[in-house]
Amino acid sequence: MLGRQTAAALRLLLVLTVLLGGLYPLGIYVVSRLPGLSGPAEGSLIGAPGAPTGSSLIGIDPTPANPAADPWFHTRPSASATADDGLGPADPSTSGGSNKAMDNDDLVKAVDARRSAIAAREGVAPQAVPADAVTASGSGLDPDISPAYAALQVPRVARVTGLPVERVRALVEAATDGRSLGVFGEPGVDVPDLDAALRAAAPGIR
Repeated sequence: MLGRQTAAALRLLLVLTVLLGGLYPLGIYVVSRLPGLSGPAEGSLIGAPGAPTGSSLIGIDPTPANPAADPWFHTRPSASATADDGLGPADPSTSGGSNKAMDNDDLVKAVDARRSAIAAREGVAPQAVPADAVTASGSGLDPDISPAYAALQVPRVARVTGLPVERVRALVEAATDGRSLGVFGEPGVDVPDLDAALRAAAPGIR
């Protein structure tokens, strides 16, 4: 009896090892190689082959080499950013919001500080800064910004990079996604994709 049970258990172990340890992972790998799926399966990486610069699914606010001549489009702020004004790169290992209510004094001060900093960076009045530019997303790593926030940044990017304004607007348009299924959500501009296209259009910016 014990011998038969042991033999049955070993056979089951062998069958499940082949199925779940070999055939199933192999099947998943084959599916991930199908056209249209291979990129997302590898993390939706952007940049040169073998030298990725990021993922189009993860927005990390770029840090310009010279803040006075900032050539980049910026993402939404993150609750994990450490700069005094609440802007700048997030900690990609920490995903989440601040969980602060809209009437929280610390959050109100952070939003005001972000609005002032962005208005100064873009050379506009604080009232012209869109809401998504000063409020963090739920994950803090949202790659998308509103078309309004992207449009606000176009004049600065064009001036610093030397690209024509219309060329920069075309890059923004190419990185803009419409509503899901044409009706759900709002259009968004993928900042990692946009900055990757900007890097290709204006080599040498940093």
